[in-house]
Amino acid sequence: MTLANYAGTDVHLNTDGYLVDGNQWTTAIAEAIAGELGIALTPTHWEAVNFAREDFAQSGASPGLRRIAANTNVTIKDLYRLFPKGPGKLVARIGGIPKPKACL
Repeated sequence: MTLANYAGTDVHLNTDGYLVDGNQWTTAIAEAIAGELGIALTPTHWEAVNFAREDFAQSGASPGLRRIAANTNVTIKDLYRLFPKGPGKLVARIGGIPKPKACL
């Protein structure tokens, strides 16, 4: 576990870089994490991130790409364009939820 500071808030991250306590998540922290990853969040990014957070809150599991695409206006192709190098992982990391089980 490591300590990081995003948007003036100290948060604990697991070894993969995900928030240990998702209750610490804020939109400012999401913006800071995205910036660290080289991603400037647009409304389309937020649609995917917000869906993932809501779905996780309801189901207790982070959604995979197919579930995000099926329940938003963001296609799988868009997810790969918006979140290069692992969209499922990046949506979850920016959203303050655990890495999806389908992601290695």
